[in-house]
Amino acid sequence: MANLSYAETIFIARSQEDLYDMVADITRMGEWSPVCKACWWDEGAGPEAGAWFTGRNELPARTWETRSQVAVANRGREFAFIVGGDRVRWGYQFTPAQGGTEVTESWEFLPGGHAFFREIFGEDAPAQIAERAELARIGIPATLAAIKVAAETR
Repeated sequence: MANLSYAETIFIARSQEDLYDMVADITRMGEWSPVCKACWWDEGAGPEAGAWFTGRNELPARTWETRSQVAVANRGREFAFIVGGDRVRWGYQFTPAQGGTEVTESWEFLPGGHAFFREIFGEDAPAQIAERAELARIGIPATLAAIKVAAETR
């Protein structure tokens, strides 16, 4: 089974608060992510713990939507959400560094995700989970690099 968590860190020459505000505005995620192409708040919600949003993901073979719940909304420090409420945790941590901020993006496949994938994919669940782990491993550095470009050029 593939590693079910992954994280990577990048230095960005912007303040923690500026970077948090960018990432917590989930409507911008489609600008940076190679898979998630759009997000919108459900029922007028915003970046606060407990709020729900929907995201549209696209790969060459398929497109799908997921609902996610904000788990942590601590401005300037951490923003995290959980897909499906219990399946996959995505997080962003903002650590002060000289001249800017170290941003860590993390991904963790949770027990609820295993149960959901077994229900949806049956015997193919391990292969589907491994594919998601690989997408995270490739997507996290791409997303962080795109956030860096956006943050440092505006």
